[in-house]
Order: sequence, then structure tokens, then C-alpha cells
Amino acid sequence: MAVEFEARRRAHQWMEEVYAETPEREATFTTISGQEIKPLYTEEDRADSERDLGYPGSYPYTRGVYPSMYRGRLWTMRQFAGFGTAEETNERFHYLLDRGNKGLSTAFDMPTLMGLDSDHGRSLGEVGVEGVAIDTVDDVETLFAGIPLDEVTTSMTINAPAAIMLAFYVVAADEQGMPAERLGGTIQTDILKEYIAQKEWCFPIEPAMRLVGDMIEWSSQQMPRWHPISISGYHIREAGSTAAQELAFTLKDGFTYVEQAIERGLDVDDFAPRLSFFFNAHIDFFEEISKYRAARRIWAREMRDTYGATRPESLRMRFHTQTAGVSLTAQQPLVNIVRTTIEALAGVIGGTQSLHTNSYDEALALPTEEAVQIALRTQQVIAHESGVANTIDPLGGSYFVESLTDELERAAYEYFARIDELGGMVDAVKRNFPQREIADAAFTYQQEVDSGKRIVVGVNDYRSDDGAELPILKIDKALERKQVGRVEATKARRDSAEVERTLAELRAAAATDANLMPLIIDCARARVSEGEMIASLQQVFGTYSEAPIF
Repeated sequence: MAVEFEARRRAHQWMEEVYAETPEREATFTTISGQEIKPLYTEEDRADSERDLGYPGSYPYTRGVYPSMYRGRLWTMRQFAGFGTAEETNERFHYLLDRGNKGLSTAFDMPTLMGLDSDHGRSLGEVGVEGVAIDTVDDVETLFAGIPLDEVTTSMTINAPAAIMLAFYVVAADEQGMPAERLGGTIQTDILKEYIAQKEWCFPIEPAMRLVGDMIEWSSQQMPRWHPISISGYHIREAGSTAAQELAFTLKDGFTYVEQAIERGLDVDDFAPRLSFFFNAHIDFFEEISKYRAARRIWAREMRDTYGATRPESLRMRFHTQTAGVSLTAQQPLVNIVRTTIEALAGVIGGTQSLHTNSYDEALALPTEEAVQIALRTQQVIAHESGVANTIDPLGGSYFVESLTDELERAAYEYFARIDELGGMVDAVKRNFPQREIADAAFTYQQEVDSGKRIVVGVNDYRSDDGAELPILKIDKALERKQVGRVEATKARRDSAEVERTLAELRAAAATDANLMPLIIDCARARVSEGEMIASLQQVFGTYSEAPIF
């Protein structure tokens, strides 16, 4: 005890002497739950110095979900891709696979994300522009042509119509001789964060949540290798949240889905191992690493102590990471390569299971092949040249990182309590609580940038007059006409009586508490389009309008 006291006394004396002589930089700003970052961290800064961090692969998983982590297997390297029609995106998929990509991540265009067919009036001008247009199962067959779906994992970033897109994928694979139980991958499905942040919805909250439950239940029985939901903080952060808000709202969304599944009568250990997460890798290096460590610890504790999970697979939070799109700048876009590298490194040191690196030109347009290749090479250099994959949790035990981890954990539980006071996450969303918190955080951030308190290189400091233009990917407007013609041709040649029958059965089942996945799959086989299924379900479920917040 005397030795420990003497060590603390020397640390305090050192700081007093050094900071009496050395002035600090003027611009400092709060980054974690309103707490300023200190100039030095010691053992005194651990909120709970007696807490056992454990070992990688063991409870509470702070140090990683697997014992060997990247010494046993590297993270899955993914690149998000999607533009034009299924043919163009299929070409990009093959390009990425040929250059070492190990997993496919599919970006859908806005009409697809909103449940609209390409020939719908509201789709005009948006078809294939910022993602791939998918209307029927035929498009999915084209999208993955020549790709062995049992050898790669596929991620699909879609939420409100996720059940329909999963049905398309299952039917397309089945018609190519690939049964559902052999398919591995993830579909996002996280509808709560749509109401919170991304704003792509088709139905009111309750029936939308019902569809999530249907997918979790059906997939746990039919697709043992599939993750039916990727609980996503990424879009919460992109909307302007802090790291603490991303952590808290994402985890609370996850707990809400767990509670819903348990209420359906599912055993937590039957479905929890197939739940996955999707986090942002933002630019504050140590804060992001600490966020991932706190997330694993909270998830493991709550799954065990609150929801009664017993299997290690149920306690392990496995997550995908994407570098921060919102951190990319249109000014001096090549500097974005540096930002993406820092963010990717945070994801790796934080223990991610898969990673997508953004391309340097994404603040301008869809990424070019050159930009995509550099983004992928960034991951490969980190994996094979940097040495960071040679040891597990290299920052474990760091006074600074452990203190930030504890602080983020504390901030998350503070938000949990506030949300519970509002009646839970669904009620909190209806009352615009997380939306308002994010809006306030985004406003504060922008004030810091506008005032110069927070420096963004090339934007509010270190500016350059170099106006050299980069080549960007432009979507041929003819592709929209091509896709419209394709969906119209599919509708013309299919069995219209079978379409009407399957849609009628879907509507009838929607009015009951039956699981809708088998009915949606029947519609997919009949070549019913996504927009037709959404419109039929809206006849039963209704639509949703958000109350604006100011």
C-alpha cells in the first residue's frame, strides 16, 4: 500500500511540475460524455481498478471474442458495392474478389431501400444511382452470377424490405441448387435505427418490428449460418451522434430485439448466437477502440445476467466495422486515405470481425475502381505489414484506453436508464428521444467546426487552392431505362394468377400473427416484385410519417 501511495504521489508531483512550465495547446474540446480528455492517465483513472478484464475469448470479452483473435484468423475484408443494374454490380463483385476481397457487401439504391420498384413514379431519377436496383428474384440471380454463394459470405444493407430481399436471396440460391442452410452472411434488418437515424421505412413501428421477429425466428430454424439482423450503430453515428450515443442506442436496440424474440417464446440461446452488430469507425482513434471494448463487455453482461443466456456464443458480440463516411471531405479528397487508414486501424485494434474501408472519392461520387482498390489495399497493408495483428488486444491495460472504456460504459448505462424511464426503446423512438439527442450532438459538432475549435484538415484549416478534379464514376442514365424495362418484362411474362394468389395469402397472413417469411418466399418464387409485396402489406399494416423535431 505504501508503494502504491508513493507512486501516486510521484505522478501528481510530476504533473504539477511539468504543467507549471509547459503551456497546453489552446484548442481542446470534450469528446466523451462531456468529459474533457486529461493530459495524462494513471492507475487512478480506472473507474473500477478491481475489475477483471479477463482474457480474449472469455467472459466478459472486453479483450476480444476469440482466444486467438487475428493470430488464428484475420478479419473478413469487405468492400461495399452497388450501382446501376445487377450486371454492373456483379462486375464490381468479381473485380473485388479477384483482388483479395473475402466477403461481399451489397449497397442497394434508394427506391429498393424504400420498397419501391424501379418503374414506380417516385423512383424516377434515383434508379441505380447510389446503389444497385433490385426489383425481383431475377435481379438477385444476375447480381450473384458466377459467384459460389457457399464459399463467400454476403452482407446486404437493407432494412424495411429486408424480409423480401432475404426471400429473393434464398430463392435465387435454391434455384441454383444451393439450399438455405448452406448460405452464410448477414442482412441488416435493423428497423429501429431507421426511425432513429437513416429514415428509410415502409410501415409503422409495430408491424415493422413484427417482421424483424419473423426473420429472426425463421432464420434460426432454417439458416444456421445466417445472421438475420445486424444491429447497426453505423447510421446513428453518421447522423451526427457521439460515440457514447452510438454505443448506447445500438445496444438498447439490440436488447429490444432480444426481448421481442423471448416474448415470442424463443430460447435466447437458440437465436442470440446469430445476432451481429455493425459499428462506425470514426476518426478519434482511442475513443473508437474503447467503444468496441465497452460494447463487448456490456453485451456479455446483459445477455448473461438480464436475459439468462448461457452459451458462450450468445455472449460474444461479433461485429462488422465500416470507416466513417461522414468524416470524408470533398476538399483535398486524397487526404481521406489517411483518415480511412486511421479509422480502419481503430477497428482492427478494437477487435472487429469484418471491416469495410471507404474509398477516398466517396464524398464526391460512387467510388472508382482505383479508389476501391486503394481502400482494400489499406486493409491488406494493416493485416500483413503493420504488425498489429501479431498480438491480441495490444492496448489492453492501457490506463487511457481502460479509463475511456469505463467512461463509455458508464455513459451507456446512463442512457439505458433514461430510455427505460420513457417505457423502452420503441416508446423512446416514438417520443423522438434518441433523434433529439443526435440532433443536439450534430449541432454541437458543427459549432466546433465552424468556430475553429475542432480542426478538419482541408476544410477549416490547412486549406489548399488546388482545384484539380478527380475522375469520378458517373451512372449512365440509360441504365434506369434498362432496369425499368427489365422489371416490366418480368411482370409481363410471369403467371399473373399465381401472383394474385400468393399476394392474397400474404395479406391474409399479415392480418394474423403467423410468421410471414414462408409467404414472402412463395411470392418471390412467383416473381412478385418487392414493390408489389410492400404495397400489399401496407394495405394491412398502414404507412408511417415521422413527427418532425426542431
